[in-house]
Amino acid sequence: MKNKALKRLIFGLLALPVCFSLFSFTLPQTEKQDTLVNNGFKLKTVIIDPGHGGKPTGTGHFSHGASGSFSTERGVTLAIGLKLQAAIEKELGGVKAVLTRTNEDDVSWERRSEIANDSKGDLFISLHCNSLADKTVREAVGRRHGKTIYKTVRVPNRSGKGVLLLVYGTWRGREEERAISKNQLAEGEESEGSEMNSGLDPNDPESIILINQYKSKFRQRSIHLATLINTEFTETDGRPSEGIREQGVLVLCHSAMPAVLVETGYINNPDDEEYLNSEAGQNEIVASIIRALKNYKADVEQVAR
Repeated sequence: MKNKALKRLIFGLLALPVCFSLFSFTLPQTEKQDTLVNNGFKLKTVIIDPGHGGKPTGTGHFSHGASGSFSTERGVTLAIGLKLQAAIEKELGGVKAVLTRTNEDDVSWERRSEIANDSKGDLFISLHCNSLADKTVREAVGRRHGKTIYKTVRVPNRSGKGVLLLVYGTWRGREEERAISKNQLAEGEESEGSEMNSGLDPNDPESIILINQYKSKFRQRSIHLATLINTEFTETDGRPSEGIREQGVLVLCHSAMPAVLVETGYINNPDDEEYLNSEAGQNEIVASIIRALKNYKADVEQVAR
């Protein structure tokens, strides 16, 4: 190898265990240690991604997201995102928080990923509100010739309640590899391990090994953060949770960093909608994410023992 520092990094990265399910999963709560050698890494920049938006910006369509009886996902996620940005910069010393959207305008997922990567983010948190599709039921509408006449109608399904955490799907690995190659192996990048990346060729076998180990590290840390956030929601706030799932979310796999999507609640459930729009509910969500981030920061900045 032409770069001894790269060699040490690869060997350190190879120590990471890869033992994740391909579909839905829940990690053991006791697994909170980052097995990667620290190399002086500090959490500096968190990307906050308020999902959806209200007006098209050259995309030709609206993407306001889910709706409740009196509110929309675009408004709820922006309100929580702004509160989270202020809380991060107040409570996590030295950590900068960057928003992918600061008003109601829609932002494409490609642009959101660009903002995250151009800002040299160390962590990506996407905020969303969940919703269930309408149900179809058969209703009796009358009788004819002694037989009951039925009609199929759609009725709202408001049974969903609580939170859900998503990490990117492994079947989008190629897209993630391209994002990592572009943003982690670029000459002069000030990303984690960047002092070892100068002059790497993304087509070189050594670089391919490094890209794969970045993938393992980012996936481990994504699931770790999702677990920490889910634990705060359920054990501290007492909210119901559908757990941690894998999903092919484009904005997650195209952000070359650990990334988690937080479904903060079901906006079409009356109780959840009231909670998501209340100051108390939004503050509680932010406080839980902040506690999880503090634990995550302590974990990833420690030197492996």
